[in-house]
Amino acid sequence: MIDRAAVEAVLNAIPDPATGRGLVEAGVVQGLTVAPDRAGFVIEVPASRTAAYAPVRDAAEAALKAMPGMARVSVVLTAETAPAGRKASLSPAAVEQTRAKAPVPTDRPAHVRRVLAVASGKGGVGKSTVAVNLAAAFARHGLSTGILDADVYGPSLPTMLGLSGKPDYVDGAMVPHVAHGLKAMSVGLLTKGEDAMIWRGPMASQAITQMLTQTRWGTEDQPLDILVVDLPPGTGDVQLTLIQKTPLDGTVIVSTPQEVALADARRAHTLFQRVNVPTLGLIENMTGPVFGEGGAAAEAGRLGVDVLGDLPLDAAVRQAGDAGTPLHTGDIAARFDAIAAALVQKLGL
Repeated sequence: MIDRAAVEAVLNAIPDPATGRGLVEAGVVQGLTVAPDRAGFVIEVPASRTAAYAPVRDAAEAALKAMPGMARVSVVLTAETAPAGRKASLSPAAVEQTRAKAPVPTDRPAHVRRVLAVASGKGGVGKSTVAVNLAAAFARHGLSTGILDADVYGPSLPTMLGLSGKPDYVDGAMVPHVAHGLKAMSVGLLTKGEDAMIWRGPMASQAITQMLTQTRWGTEDQPLDILVVDLPPGTGDVQLTLIQKTPLDGTVIVSTPQEVALADARRAHTLFQRVNVPTLGLIENMTGPVFGEGGAAAEAGRLGVDVLGDLPLDAAVRQAGDAGTPLHTGDIAARFDAIAAALVQKLGL
């Protein structure tokens, strides 16, 4: 079994061209992740030094691959583009798809206790609205809560939380905005509002990886209790990337009551079932005379999962989202509170 001390010893046997010390001692190794059969890290240097460090990257990769039991190694050499005090922005790999993928983390984001995905099989069912208001309900329960807008093609978090402006970049990590008691990160905060995310799957996946692992969600002294991840609709690259990058403690699937939405919710459940991520329950959104009611309850019975609650189609929900303020009072907010309470118990928070 590979352990961190052994990996660091191997890397310290490789001299840093600038100081002559081992790579770990010299502070060259950043974001080191170690699992029983894999390891990875980033070497970030000024653009003028990348040629000098290319052999170092190759040597580190070869040395790690030579370790008994090592099945996978990822060493990324990237040019430093973040002077002190600058604003955060997407990496060149996310925008240009020219840089190697970052090392695959083998654990949840640093100082995050639970990661909950909010998913849907299709768009237009109010998944983002549910994710934002559910996160706000967790905060009302006294939990330190973050929300990650992983819908890179249609980021709605800035509008729904009234946020704007790029996050700060401090000590090698993005600092999330804080609004309504929530720590928030979205690709919509890293790009212009009018930009269209015309990205292939790997580019979207790289953006998710960067926001997930390079955001300071919590600290050792004040960890984040729960990170709510608003997934894009469907069962594509972004969902698979998130599953591969960090262990999910569970997922909530949002659907409207009619069969056309439930059929896609069924596919979303199948995806998470196949990768051993528990579906903690279904939420029926927009229930009432327009879209019907009871469909999610019937579907949950067929899937063998819980119904967490239903949310009537109500103008107040739309008005709150347009105003950039999650619901805090009224019947719908109380329903979100009840759903959050059930999930708190399921997640052991």
